[in-house]
Amino acid sequence: MKSEIKIGIIGLGGRGYGLLHTILNIEGIVVKAVCDNYEDRQERAVKFVEEKAGNTPLSTSDYKDILAMDEVEAVIVSSSWADHIHIAIDAMKAGKYVGVEVGGAYSIDECWELIRAYEETGVPCMMLENCCYGRKELMVLNMVKKGIMGEIVHCEGGYRHDLRDEIVHGRENRHYRLINYMNRNCDNYPTHQLGPIAKILNVNRGNRMLSLVSMASKARGLNEFIKKSEGEDYDLADYQFAQGDVVTTIIKCAHGETITLTMDTSLPRFYSRGFVVQGTKGMYQEDNHSIFLDELHGTEDEFSWKKNWNNADELREEYDHPIWKNYNPDENAGHGGMDDLVLSAFFDSVRRNVIPPIDVYDMAAWMCITALSEQSISMGGAPVAIPDFTNGRWINREPGHEGYFSLDKVE
Repeated sequence: MKSEIKIGIIGLGGRGYGLLHTILNIEGIVVKAVCDNYEDRQERAVKFVEEKAGNTPLSTSDYKDILAMDEVEAVIVSSSWADHIHIAIDAMKAGKYVGVEVGGAYSIDECWELIRAYEETGVPCMMLENCCYGRKELMVLNMVKKGIMGEIVHCEGGYRHDLRDEIVHGRENRHYRLINYMNRNCDNYPTHQLGPIAKILNVNRGNRMLSLVSMASKARGLNEFIKKSEGEDYDLADYQFAQGDVVTTIIKCAHGETITLTMDTSLPRFYSRGFVVQGTKGMYQEDNHSIFLDELHGTEDEFSWKKNWNNADELREEYDHPIWKNYNPDENAGHGGMDDLVLSAFFDSVRRNVIPPIDVYDMAAWMCITALSEQSISMGGAPVAIPDFTNGRWINREPGHEGYFSLDKVE
C-alpha cells in the first residue's frame, strides 16, 4: 500500500482553498500542482503549500497541465458546478483517480458520459459528499443497518441554508451561484442529504430511484435582500430571478420508499439539512435531534415529545458509528470533521487501489436530480423518470468498498 500520494487540486475558490487546508493536514498527501483561472488564487494556494508543506507546487490556469504530470496520481476537482463532470472525465481518461466536489448536473447526457468514461477506462471517480460522513448521518445509518428502526419507509432532507449574501455578491466574489440563480430553476444542490439517504436505502445496491416530481415557489427572497442591503437602484434589485426560493422534490424508489428533498437558500432561515428517517420501528429527526423508538417510547410520548428533544445523544454510546467512536476532529478537519473523513476515504481508496465508498454510479444518480428537477419544474411538476445508470446491475450489486470507510455496511 502506498505511503505517499501525489495530487493536484483543480479549483481554488472558497471551497477549494478550504479543502487545501484540510488536505495538508492529512498524513502522506503531497500537493504537487494547483490550478485556477485566477492568478491571485493560484498564488495564494502556492504560498500556503510552501508554508505548510515546504514544497512549491506547479501553478497553472489549465487543468490539463496537471493531468499531463506523470507523478500526479489523483486530482481533487473543486471548480464551478458546470466544470465538474467534464474535468472528471478528462481525469479518468488521463488515468488519475478523481475526487469531485458536490453540485448538480446540467444534463442527463453528461451523467451518461461520466458513466461511459469510467466503464471505458476503469479509473475510479468519487463524489466528495462530506455529509455522508456526518456524525448524525452515520449514527442513523448504523441503526438502520442493525435493524433498530425496522423497515425504512420514508426519508427527508435538503439544503436549507441562507446564502443570500453569497449569491447576490457573486460578481464581486467571483462565485458561480449568482448566474445559476439568474438563469435556472431547479434543485441545484441536492446531494448533501440525498447522499446519506441513498446509502440508507441501498440505492444502486439492491434498490434504485425510479422517478421524481419537483415544484418551485416564486422567487422573491433575493430581491428583498438586494433592496435592503444594496438599495433600490442596484442593477439586480428588480431582476426576475429564475430560481424559486423553495424547491420541493419527491422521489419514488423501486421498493416503495419515498424521499422528499427541499432546497431553501434565498430566504432568511436557520441552517438545517432537515434529515428525517422513518421506519416501521422508529424515526430520527434532525431539527430537534431526536430519536423515537417504539420499544422505548410508545404512544404515551406522542403528544409530549418536546421534553425528549435532543435525546439522540443519549443513544450515541450504543449506536455511534464505528468511524466516529474514536474520532476527535481538530479545527482544521473542515465542517466538524466531515471534510477530513471524506477526503481520507478518497485517499484510502487511492492507496489501496480500490473502488471508493461513493462510486461513479452514486455520483451520476445523485447529480442527475438537478437536471431532472429542472425538467419537472418546467412542466408544472410533471413526473420524470430517473435513469438507471447501472443498466440493471443495481439488483444484484454487492458493496464495492470494503473496510473502515465503507458506507454500504458497518464493520
